[in-house]
Amino acid sequence: MSDYRPLVFAHRGGADALPEHTLAAYMRALDEGVDGLECDVRLTRDGHLVCVHDGRLGRTSNGRGRVSAKTLAELDSLDFGSWHPGYPVDEEPLPEFSRLLTLDRLLAAVRDSGRPVRLLIETKHPSRYGAEVERRLVKLLRRYGLDEPKPDDPVQVTVMSFAALALRRVRAQAPGLPTVYLLEILPPGIGRGRLPFGARIAGPGAALVRSRPGLIPAIRAAGHQTYVWTVNDQADLDMVLEHRVDGVITDRPKFVLDSLATL
Repeated sequence: MSDYRPLVFAHRGGADALPEHTLAAYMRALDEGVDGLECDVRLTRDGHLVCVHDGRLGRTSNGRGRVSAKTLAELDSLDFGSWHPGYPVDEEPLPEFSRLLTLDRLLAAVRDSGRPVRLLIETKHPSRYGAEVERRLVKLLRRYGLDEPKPDDPVQVTVMSFAALALRRVRAQAPGLPTVYLLEILPPGIGRGRLPFGARIAGPGAALVRSRPGLIPAIRAAGHQTYVWTVNDQADLDMVLEHRVDGVITDRPKFVLDSLATL
């Protein structure tokens, strides 16, 4: 397997070691040597894209209610990190470990990192704002010159979603952007390797790959790549490596990188 190595993506920045979707988590993952980063985005009430997975605030912050019902200023006042066991014990505030991360700030940090980075951005649906999520995303990417892949640009963006309609919207507004159709269950036709219009890469969960061993061969035969999530233990890593997947999305990027180094 020496001629093969999948891309390694830090899921939510590497959510095992540090609070998910915080700048500290993403910077740590880059320092560890990942190929790319994965984030989820939601739209605030006043139109800002923020890096938060859940629709509600209770699990990952000291706030309550829906992300979509809050303004950016309201969200920025919350603590998104001290709940996590990896949060450093310190008397001083540590905003990089606990402050809400906007997609704008993450893009700026990636641009300033001085190294190649592949960024996977998942748009979360259903959303009360519908198509506005993708419209705002493409507009922001265009501001950074990332709406159209350029071979010499060290930063490359791929958009992901479980919603096929979201990927069609991205394809319509930014035809050059690679897109991943995320899969937790198997919709009709996908088992034969076909992806919805607008999708160029398949993103099955590790559990789906295990239950459907013929899925990745079918997807590959149809000419598509595969990025598998969320690969956090040795058994799942061994499985996806046997399938020679193109990308591994993991909460434990250092574990995956160390394992790959021994191959």
